[in-house]
Amino acid sequence: MKNATQLNPLDNVAVALRDLQKGEIIHVGKNEIAIKESVKRGHKIALKQIGPGEEIIKYGSPIGHATELINEGFWIHTHNVQTNLSGKIDYVYRRSLNPIVFPHDGRTFKGYKRKNGKVGIRNDLLIIPTVGCINSIGDLIAERFKKANSENGSFEHVIVLKHPYGCSQLGDDLKNTSQILVDAAVHPNAAGALIIGLGCENNQIDNMKAILGDYDHERIKFMSCQNTNDEVEEGYQLIEEINQSASQDRRIDIPLSELNIGLKCGGSDGFSGITSNPLLGKFSDFIISQGGSTVLTEVPEMFGAETMLMARAENEKIFNKIVQLINNFKDYFIAYHQPIYENPSPGNKAGGITTLEDKSLGCTQKSGTSAVVDVLNYGEKIKKKGLSLLNAPGNDMVSSSALASADCQMVLFSTGRGTPYGTYTPTLKVSSNTALYEKKASWIDFDAGQLLDRPLDEVLNDFIQRIIDTASGKSTKNEQNQFHELAIFKNGVTE
Repeated sequence: MKNATQLNPLDNVAVALRDLQKGEIIHVGKNEIAIKESVKRGHKIALKQIGPGEEIIKYGSPIGHATELINEGFWIHTHNVQTNLSGKIDYVYRRSLNPIVFPHDGRTFKGYKRKNGKVGIRNDLLIIPTVGCINSIGDLIAERFKKANSENGSFEHVIVLKHPYGCSQLGDDLKNTSQILVDAAVHPNAAGALIIGLGCENNQIDNMKAILGDYDHERIKFMSCQNTNDEVEEGYQLIEEINQSASQDRRIDIPLSELNIGLKCGGSDGFSGITSNPLLGKFSDFIISQGGSTVLTEVPEMFGAETMLMARAENEKIFNKIVQLINNFKDYFIAYHQPIYENPSPGNKAGGITTLEDKSLGCTQKSGTSAVVDVLNYGEKIKKKGLSLLNAPGNDMVSSSALASADCQMVLFSTGRGTPYGTYTPTLKVSSNTALYEKKASWIDFDAGQLLDRPLDEVLNDFIQRIIDTASGKSTKNEQNQFHELAIFKNGVTE
């Protein structure tokens, strides 16, 4: 394996593929460059002398500028580079769209066809508290049901969606809590849902029913804890009714066009933009070519690469929606007197990511090359086949939960640092480097680090099959560990 790589012929930096020591030689094209100081894997090395103020080029685009003279062979990072980003930007629609189209594959997966026509890849029961103070009641009901049914009965998983909200909330915060919980209740992976309320909270059961509208009374049940003598027993009985209704559910062959896949990264490193994120991008192009859908979120991690997404807007209307998405999130930072571009995180920096442009240019590769066909509000569901952008923050838990709310049956989560996290849908973790895959075998599902040694087409075929297997019932590590989390975006006051 090479010890360093130049990602684009225009780049004036190379990325170390392993820890490099002073005096080692890297080969870039026909040039030999001596390493002048130790450089950790994933970090950048100057390929030429770069003067103060001169742009640092990676992925063929600027990721910031030098704050001092950087000589050839020296380490490039936060100590000598600063972002070029500042303030808001006036955007112009310049369409540049050259999607990679894959031939129709013809493969299918084994999924569940719901009454409303949607397709699930799991047959889970969700216990959904309307308010955080009864989270533990949900646990007791789940334990009572499992004890009576040799674990999960007709369901693949019994999941209590714990959260701290639903009371002392006002305005958009209360609306967000209600909407995200309703989204979970009607998620295609849910064979059924028991929604439990306390009785005195802001987020009343009647409010939840109003948002649900016409729902399947066999599969969605409600209980108010203050209005029953034994909430655990009554909750158990209600789940038994759903259990009986779900007992006839069976997996059937479903075309890949019915897959909705969320695209997410967290704990990125210098390899994320080289291996795991490009792999997710290739898969996104593949599944869209089959008629399916993908969703990209983490709006702050589009900053610095947003013009590339805007250029891929299907039409000017979608371009304007992307502009609004970006500017509204910048306004959110400004309203709280926070710097718009205060990113990446300490873990990102330790892994070799220097500026937000560096991070965003790597992150947005998850979206592949397809046209952006829609922009979704927080809590909104997929409306069009193809690639959509979703309004949600970079926070792993909040954005993954938002992807689930959009009706993504699965979240693909690329990571260079590692995380055990999973939302209430299968959350398939993809490592950017093989060392992480080997170290955290209990967290990581697929090793994209092998792209450094194997052809992309071979790894992509293996990855596609892993996703088809997962959609057909093969468990992810978060499911094996029973890590099913929910996080809801909060912006306003608490009473």
